[in-house]
Amino acid sequence: MNEANQAAAFEHAKEAYPRECCGLLVVCKGKEVYVPCANLGVGTDQFVIDPKDYARADAMGEIVAVVHSHPALPPTPSQADRVACEASGLPWFIVPYPNGQWAELKPQGYAAPLVGREWSHGVLDCYSLVRDWFAQERGIDLPDFNRFDEWWKRGENLYVDNFESSGFVRIDSKPLQVGDCFLMQVVSPVPNHAAVYLGDGLILHHLQGRLSSRDVYGGYWQKITTHTLRHRILLT
Repeated sequence: MNEANQAAAFEHAKEAYPRECCGLLVVCKGKEVYVPCANLGVGTDQFVIDPKDYARADAMGEIVAVVHSHPALPPTPSQADRVACEASGLPWFIVPYPNGQWAELKPQGYAAPLVGREWSHGVLDCYSLVRDWFAQERGIDLPDFNRFDEWWKRGENLYVDNFESSGFVRIDSKPLQVGDCFLMQVVSPVPNHAAVYLGDGLILHHLQGRLSSRDVYGGYWQKITTHTLRHRILLT
């Protein structure tokens, strides 16, 4: 990134503070241009590029990098940054506003651990953990879905609306086996949390604002379970 684009991104970070700014580096008519984008993310520690701004940048030329800021924090890439960088297939630049050294991140095959991963909605959340477990442990590629934070408060019912098309069926009355999934209702009008059954009475899940963990399936978790699911490939 050249000095002019660094200056433009730094100014954007200043305007967005204390929230993260986000933008794209685009090759337009033979020159790299920084294109600022609206951040649709919730809170001050995440960003979601507005799809309209992404489309606008894409129409200008070739998108060659993603840029975002770490307000008042070191530019050290978070787990969510590293996972999202891998998904984008592009280099990432982190703006260290208000001071510090810039950081550059490139796709290198990183995968977040199943246990102990940080929370970032839409990147490292309960459904991301379910997808990663099935990919790593069963070789099953589950579809991903665009989702805004607290979608369950917006009249959406993503788990219930999509589990059948994702290959799952209800097995509420069958004995549990490793790989079964639980849909749970955590202070929500609809199921908004998912967990994978690991056997021996344990589940793997990622609760909002916490690290992903293994927990005993019983008590509260069993009480708020609304659906027990099994992937069709695993039906016996």
